[in-house]
Amino acid sequence: MTELDPFTDALDYPLYVVTADVAGERSGCLVGFGSQCSIRPARFMVWLSKANRTYRVAARADRLAVHLLGRDQGHLAHLFGGETGDETDKFSRTRWHPGPGGAPVLDEAPAWFVGRVESRVDGGDHVGFLLAPEAAEHPGGDGLRLLLLSDGVDITPGHPAD
Repeated sequence: MTELDPFTDALDYPLYVVTADVAGERSGCLVGFGSQCSIRPARFMVWLSKANRTYRVAARADRLAVHLLGRDQGHLAHLFGGETGDETDKFSRTRWHPGPGGAPVLDEAPAWFVGRVESRVDGGDHVGFLLAPEAAEHPGGDGLRLLLLSDGVDITPGHPAD
């Protein structure tokens, strides 16, 4: 337990699926740390664990796709959070298409954006990727009920977080 745990235990923020592609090597993972961090210019930061394959691919990627999931999409959260790309081809188990810059976009995701990687920040066991959004889609309307951190507590990570 850390001194920050009582604060962070009170949070229940969205889960994201982040995907990357470098020369046909695709990877994706479930991410719990992400947020818009600037309005002008628009910027979004996602944090990837150094322990997982997606980090290793994203470290070489120019662009990442960030997907929101609906509450009824636990199967995608389990696929991208409970499986490791070191053993499972996650993209053979879901529909997707190449987005801007080749970033894999999940067809089932009700909302997503692709961002150009502006910088990377070492934060300890995670690395932050500062993204400049280039394209976004949110066709689901305002009634989207997001998959939240509390919805994913039963997912055993494909890789430990540290």
